[in-house]
Amino acid sequence: MFLLESFKEGGWGMYPILILLGITVFIAIDRFLYVQKSKVDVDKLMSLLKSQIVSGNIQGAVNTCMASPAPVTKIIAAGLRKAGGTEHDVQQAMDEEALRELPRLEKRTGYLAMLGNLATLAGLLGTITGLIKSFAGVAGVDPSQKATLLSKGISEAMNCTAFGLFTGILGLAAFAYLNGKTQNALDDIAEVKKNVSNLLFQAKAALRG
Repeated sequence: MFLLESFKEGGWGMYPILILLGITVFIAIDRFLYVQKSKVDVDKLMSLLKSQIVSGNIQGAVNTCMASPAPVTKIIAAGLRKAGGTEHDVQQAMDEEALRELPRLEKRTGYLAMLGNLATLAGLLGTITGLIKSFAGVAGVDPSQKATLLSKGISEAMNCTAFGLFTGILGLAAFAYLNGKTQNALDDIAEVKKNVSNLLFQAKAALRG
């Protein structure tokens, strides 16, 4: 009830901020669910892949990757399918798959920072217009009504400020959290790519020896 009253008191400036809040929440939830779905226990994955690659069971390693579809496993599976070729072929296959998968992992996360800044600016705009309306409204009115008109205008301005800051903080906090999680996933992918490439090279060298 308090929030509804505050929203009404905030005037027209609350509506663009509400739209920005809706978009921010939608993107944050969408990205959070995707990042969570993309999460893989890298140590466990590498343990399974190592035993299969060393034993020459490349198809088993591919099946292990495809059993838990995620950006990292799809990239590794692409490289494993080229295990019969050169080290360059393996690396190129993983790089090509990474070009498809990594943009999906990073998709739309950057918008959260922009939305957070826009919401803060929209709140500031609502504050300024509320104050202008407040001071313009008291000109030429009965002195007994000035205090009421001023308090109403200042209330509108402050509510816009608060709502804009809340939305801005939410957007920037979500961006920081998701950006960190995305960077961790990218680091894991880079590490696993290197490890798998080395394992395949070592397995080939052992077979030749």
